Amino acid sequence: MVALSILELGRVREGGGRRQSLENARVLAQHAEAHGYHRIWVAEHHNMPTVTTAATALVIQHLAAATHTIRVGAGGIMLPNHAPYIIAEQFGTLETLFPGRIDLGLGRAPGTDPLTLRALRRNPASAERFPQDVLELQSYLGPVQPGQRIEAVPGSGTQVPLWILGSSLFGAQLAAELGLPYGFAAHFAPQMLEPALQVYRDRFKPSRQLQTPYALVGVNIVAAATDGEARFLATSQQMSFTDLVRGNRGPIRPPIEDIESYWSGREKAQASQMLAESIIGGPETIRAGIAELLERTGADELMVVSDLFDFEKRCRSFELISDIAGTAAVH
Repeated sequence: MVALSILELGRVREGGGRRQSLENARVLAQHAEAHGYHRIWVAEHHNMPTVTTAATALVIQHLAAATHTIRVGAGGIMLPNHAPYIIAEQFGTLETLFPGRIDLGLGRAPGTDPLTLRALRRNPASAERFPQDVLELQSYLGPVQPGQRIEAVPGSGTQVPLWILGSSLFGAQLAAELGLPYGFAAHFAPQMLEPALQVYRDRFKPSRQLQTPYALVGVNIVAAATDGEARFLATSQQMSFTDLVRGNRGPIRPPIEDIESYWSGREKAQASQMLAESIIGGPETIRAGIAELLERTGADELMVVSDLFDFEKRCRSFELISDIAGTAAVH
């Protein structure tokens, strides 16, 4: 059975509030733990009025404190926005509070717009230092070395596992060079999925953290009792991506019967391209879709996005996915 995990953005629903979104994220973490999910990650995004995970380390603490065994982490921290030393302190603190349960996925993109990047007091050119910053962060989380004058406290010696996240060949090459696990964001940028995984596996160099390649693939999955119900529920995410194309970052909307009435032909093409790695349907459709994805990618783990308006139906979708994945044998 493939390992299953969840990516959570703390999305605000139409008619809902930010606190409720964060409380729902906590309940979802508990639900995921009860249904055998391996990890739940939250992502750093800024200046998005309906995404509540900007203070990523704080949200991780919120979820970890409400659970017992599931791994909790960042999917990811946009490292160019931060000094590596600060991230080492934050995640070292999390690992000290919740030993053996914290993951630190790292991305190179800013996770925001240029204006907000200036508000973060970061130079856009800092992204060019990403490989060096990863190594610096790794050193702060490792054992203190003789003569080392700057120590992350807590942080040193925690060896929080690092991941490289991305949607291009750059991240794949870096993860391979450093011998780190690699997560590909196919849930919104699927175009380079297979080439990136091939580069990662072909060039992988064993490290202290990881001896063999380990690839995680983000994928949109919406599961329901029938194909028709799942397609209906999935219109909420289709509208969200259409809104993104329009430059409107609004709340997640209730599903609609006719998605064709919502988007134009151009918007449909753009949104559908971003959502190309999606599995939507009843149990048999989900089972076949997961099997096909695993056969095509050889993924070691799937990180599921199931972005639904109704929270109870969202929890039910994750339940069904967990039940189905165990029988989704690769052909």
